Amino acid sequence: MESTPDIPPAPPVIPPSFIHSPAVTPVGPAPRGLGILGTVLVAAVVASSVGLIAGVSGYTIGRTTDSDSTAAISSLSSGTNVGTTDSRPAPAAGSVTDIAARSLPGVVSILAEGTSQSGSGSGFVIRPDGYVLTNNHVIDLVAKGGKLTVTFSDGATAKGTVVGTSPDYDLAVVKVERTGLLTLPLGDSSQVRVGDTAIAIGAPLGLDGTVTAGIVSALDRPVTAGDGGTSNAGPTSFINAIQTDAAINPGNSGGPLLDERGYVIGVDSAIATLGASSGSESGSIGLGFAIPINSAKRVADQLIATGKATTPILGVKLDMGFDTGGARVQSLTPGSAAAKAGLQPGDVITALDGRQIHDGTELVVAVRSHSPGDRVVVSFTRNGQTQKTTLVLGDNS
Repeated sequence: MESTPDIPPAPPVIPPSFIHSPAVTPVGPAPRGLGILGTVLVAAVVASSVGLIAGVSGYTIGRTTDSDSTAAISSLSSGTNVGTTDSRPAPAAGSVTDIAARSLPGVVSILAEGTSQSGSGSGFVIRPDGYVLTNNHVIDLVAKGGKLTVTFSDGATAKGTVVGTSPDYDLAVVKVERTGLLTLPLGDSSQVRVGDTAIAIGAPLGLDGTVTAGIVSALDRPVTAGDGGTSNAGPTSFINAIQTDAAINPGNSGGPLLDERGYVIGVDSAIATLGASSGSESGSIGLGFAIPINSAKRVADQLIATGKATTPILGVKLDMGFDTGGARVQSLTPGSAAAKAGLQPGDVITALDGRQIHDGTELVVAVRSHSPGDRVVVSFTRNGQTQKTTLVLGDNS
């Protein structure tokens, strides 16, 4: 498959991480139920400045109410012999409480202030010398100028600089001039199972250090996400997503999705919603999507080493309007892996390394779940006959 410019852009998904209002765009039905009767929208989880203010205001009101209630209860209890010492035992190892306590110091919020807009999202520390992984759509506001401010769980702030971005994977690495930072351990997303515990940490609506928990709802979910900005003209990311019902909302983008051991299994990136009016976003309905950490780690390592990342490709242009099962090859890049393997225009690719392919989007995300140089088996039909070929994935460099 050719790089993104050769693939007509698919309808964008809505990322969960930011604080500038992203346009919410309907997404066409995707394999295995991404569209619910055509009404589900997939969106980048970004939080607008307005949303942040609303969220913080709500938090302030709630905090005041809780404080007043506590005072009232205290006065009613005066004169009674009620102990005030918290005698609860330490949280059990592996509990959500334990994982949250261990992980929160490694999670950050990121404020991006561009030339005309501002937005915030989340991220997490991947190297102790100041490297933070987040979504590309969290920091793209500063692509043409602006500043990044990274806030840690203890309230300390630091200036962030962009090390590199990968719009193809919706990932970015940010550097702060700090050392000795707590890093979150990275897991192996190939070992994740449906039903596993899933814990999301981030800053929805600017509420830093928010922890939510659920399970892994599905794997290998084909998701396409736009840039999360105010227009839909930005790059489209193709995500072979981990689906979770852990609550993810605008402001969560770029934050970690953790397993029951506290290992990062994904980067929270998108949510599905039942609808949104112009200039607004809907919240979590239990359908969140994360970039698998195995892909994210490869991209992050390349961004840190070289400032850019490669994307695996077959070397074909697809007919993205083909909807009768499989991904139809429209044309091939001369000398590409697909051309060398004998694929021809009109061939319909039906499987990649045993994974069934239902349409062009699923083929793109299936390829991008691999690395350049990987050897894959491609099943396809030609003139009604099923055939197979083996090829080595190229890259977009």
